[in-house]
Amino acid sequence: MPRPVARVLALLELLQSGGIRTVPELADRLGVDERTVRRYAAHLLDLDVPVESVRGRHGGYRLAPGHRMPPLMLNDDEALAVLLGLLAGRRTGLSTATDTASETAAAKIRRVLPQRLRLALDSLLGSLAFTTPPGETVPPQAAVLLPVADAVDHHRPVSIRYTGADGRRSERTVHPHGLVAHAGRWYLTAVDPTSGQDRTFRLDRLTGVRALPGSFEPPTGPDPAARVLTGFATAPYRHEVILRIHGTAEGIRTRLPAGVAIVEEPASPDGEDPRAGGWCRVELRVDRLDWLPAVLASLDRPFVVERPDELRDLVEALAERLIDSARRLPPPARPA
Repeated sequence: MPRPVARVLALLELLQSGGIRTVPELADRLGVDERTVRRYAAHLLDLDVPVESVRGRHGGYRLAPGHRMPPLMLNDDEALAVLLGLLAGRRTGLSTATDTASETAAAKIRRVLPQRLRLALDSLLGSLAFTTPPGETVPPQAAVLLPVADAVDHHRPVSIRYTGADGRRSERTVHPHGLVAHAGRWYLTAVDPTSGQDRTFRLDRLTGVRALPGSFEPPTGPDPAARVLTGFATAPYRHEVILRIHGTAEGIRTRLPAGVAIVEEPASPDGEDPRAGGWCRVELRVDRLDWLPAVLASLDRPFVVERPDELRDLVEALAERLIDSARRLPPPARPA
């Protein structure tokens, strides 16, 4: 494709992204001077593309509102990004589409690609292997995700029907303030206006989302992702674990991430380097304790178990097994 034609199409793609684009911005993005940008805009007008010139200090070019553009044209990098995005979304469980929708979308894109690019992408997708199994989660329905996202963006209350983990169904009004993708699932963070408590809902368990009149003020404090992770770390489980670990919060979270544990770093005295770390308080709620001793050992940092006593016993048992293994001699070699 001749270079000027490619740049005219690149200008069209920039304008399709919406809003007003200034002439200096377009010149910088296209790698041409401002006079050439105006000439390219004139070329688009000659092709009956409704490019509007906006005057004023922040003026520039934009497409006429409501104009329907022809099908998108993707270059090699864009086609690869879209197809890999569809595949990765299905594998990780973060896709908002069903398997059928993802496959048909990918098929439509492949159908309009040049044969050279289509064969190259088929070779890539056919030879690509993953180290993790496909996600087994149920993606949220578009009829749920889109109105919820609109309510979050415009601070509107919504009515929802929700099925809890125990199978009980309820209908409630909430003030939604965040959408979070975590570990292959989608979550909604919202405030219950009756109790004022922060709540987290799995999107695949939501139905009947209906926007209500009015608006609300989003809560201050932690962002939605932090609220979801804190909710996981403080959920009611069989054991409440309190530890003191000497190190930095960043180092501790390499083995005990935010969705598992709450790490409180001590204030650094004046003149001390905070990177040296101190005695952090670590709180976990877990159903089982048997995995924790090995994780604590892998941190390779001094630690103290404040509670429960059962965890102390498990740490001692692991230490004895490690000492026993370290002192054990290898079995004699068998004769050839």
